[in-house]
Amino acid sequence: MDWTKLIFDLIDLRSFSNLWYWIALAVTWSSASHWVLGIPYDMVLRARRAGGQAEADLETITRINVGRILYIVREAGAILLAMLAFALTTLALLGFVYRVEFAQAVFLIAAPLSGVGLLSVATARRIDAEGDHGEALRRRLALHRVTVQVIGMVSIFVTAFWGMLQNFNLSILPG
Repeated sequence: MDWTKLIFDLIDLRSFSNLWYWIALAVTWSSASHWVLGIPYDMVLRARRAGGQAEADLETITRINVGRILYIVREAGAILLAMLAFALTTLALLGFVYRVEFAQAVFLIAAPLSGVGLLSVATARRIDAEGDHGEALRRRLALHRVTVQVIGMVSIFVTAFWGMLQNFNLSILPG
């Protein structure tokens, strides 16, 4: 009895038919929509409900995170963008030209998250430029969250569609 064959038969290591991939996809988008610019969204809700110290805390953490994001973009933005473009291009080529399923799976998570990253930079720049605080800040963070959720829903739909297509094409049923 070949133990490795038995293990690989029991545990399907292909990405789109692996339950762990779908759990990771759900956790990724859940986390992305909860952490708005690195700020837990419950702080935004608490500031809306309670005001006072909760509002001050939200404005402080927003100022810190916006400053951090903009500092990283100023200091290393071009290099990070080049590295991101290289990584996404590599994943796209490996996945969709050379048919490496794992690269397809990672690309289908990383590409939309890259868009969320760019959206976060744009939102941070707007908050910094317009000096948002109070209701305007909460509204901007809520709009950012909704946009991230829409990107996540589209991403999950496209990934599920592509994953089902891959699973149907690689079906174990005889043709």
